[in-house]
Amino acid sequence: MLPTVDFCGMEVTRLIIGANPFGGFSHQNRDRDKEMVAFNTPEIIKETWERAWKAGINTMITNNETPHVVKTTAEYLAEGGTLQWIAQINCHTCPDMNVAIDKCIEIGCKAGYLHGGFVDNLYKTKDEKALREHIKHGQAQGIPMGVAAHSPDVHYWVDSLDLVDFHVVCFFNCGSLHSGKGDKFKLADIFPAVECIKSIKKPCIGYKIMGAGRIDPLMSFEFAFENIKPTDVVNVGMHRGDKDDMVEENVNIVRRILEG
Repeated sequence: MLPTVDFCGMEVTRLIIGANPFGGFSHQNRDRDKEMVAFNTPEIIKETWERAWKAGINTMITNNETPHVVKTTAEYLAEGGTLQWIAQINCHTCPDMNVAIDKCIEIGCKAGYLHGGFVDNLYKTKDEKALREHIKHGQAQGIPMGVAAHSPDVHYWVDSLDLVDFHVVCFFNCGSLHSGKGDKFKLADIFPAVECIKSIKKPCIGYKIMGAGRIDPLMSFEFAFENIKPTDVVNVGMHRGDKDDMVEENVNIVRRILEG
């Protein structure tokens, strides 16, 4: 097993396997999206999770709305899958966010966080009431609840309210992904992002540390672990369509960095 931390009462490896490639969210181009979806069948997804576990990862993150991904997640957990699930939760396909949270808990998530685009919108209107309602709803059912966001300013606002158990911080301020303005990845964004992570006392998950495949993995992992707190972790999507042993390769990089 990779080194772990106590993450809101969960034992979590410092590398979590993400799921954007499974759902075809490359943040590169549409052809790349289609390629990822075609490759990542339910069978391949389950195989990737099993290989992640065998390599030394104990936690996965998937969203709750990509049909074939959430169906595969439910099947995997019902079949006794070994990875613990942290759910990224949105409510495009549910009546409201609380119903979406309930469904994730029913499937078997061990923690959940509100989708970054959803939280970005709450920040625009400073809707503390809605944020408080959804976070408390999940916490009342016994799971740690966090938020994702695409700008440090959003996390500073949420942190000031002292509501959530953890933060999911994007290394790139790419909220444009969810506002129809295209994909924007600027290297200058990563410095305020890691400052945000270091300033927030609660546990953090860093994501898009490679800029959706734009940055070398070794460089990305080294920078991330040198600049987040010792109690923090990173979430990385892995597309085996590019390299079959990508999971094992990433785990080996992280192991070398963390174990010296």
